[in-house]
Amino acid sequence: MSVSTAELAHRTASDAELIAWVDEADQLLGSLPRIELRQRGLIGRGSFILLFNSAGELCVHQRTMSKAIYPGYWDVAAGGMVQATESYLESAQRELQEELGIAGVELREHGRFYFDQPDNRLWCGVFSAVSDAPLQLQPEEVQQARFINVDQALAEAQTQPYCPDSLRALKRYLAR
Repeated sequence: MSVSTAELAHRTASDAELIAWVDEADQLLGSLPRIELRQRGLIGRGSFILLFNSAGELCVHQRTMSKAIYPGYWDVAAGGMVQATESYLESAQRELQEELGIAGVELREHGRFYFDQPDNRLWCGVFSAVSDAPLQLQPEEVQQARFINVDQALAEAQTQPYCPDSLRALKRYLAR
């Protein structure tokens, strides 16, 4: 798959965003450009929003190939990095609207967890929402999206590339 000019421009702007920089205890240390956090192996904050329809199906989407982390992977959560001036909730509201076009819905918080892999060290805030509104995909970040049963998503994750951080968020939600 090729990467469009719009996707590349979006990636450049995204890499320059100032992200909340935290320590292993999720204490705010300051803010740094997203690319610097990643390159230096520092810890940022991320929000993960599990979007369900009223039938209880989970929205899964495929990331574009221009994404710095997990390009082309399937994702069980909308979300992204918490910007320097945002709370986890504010980030979740912004990301859900940007990526999937869903706004004005109640977000329920399901706690936080620490995710630590090379190039992806995050404190993660987990949220869920229910909406039957039509999805409006952000073309620079989302190739396609669909609603499926949670068990189907977990089964697909055994044979297809799914983002490990959002899978951890889903498992945290399911364990509640």
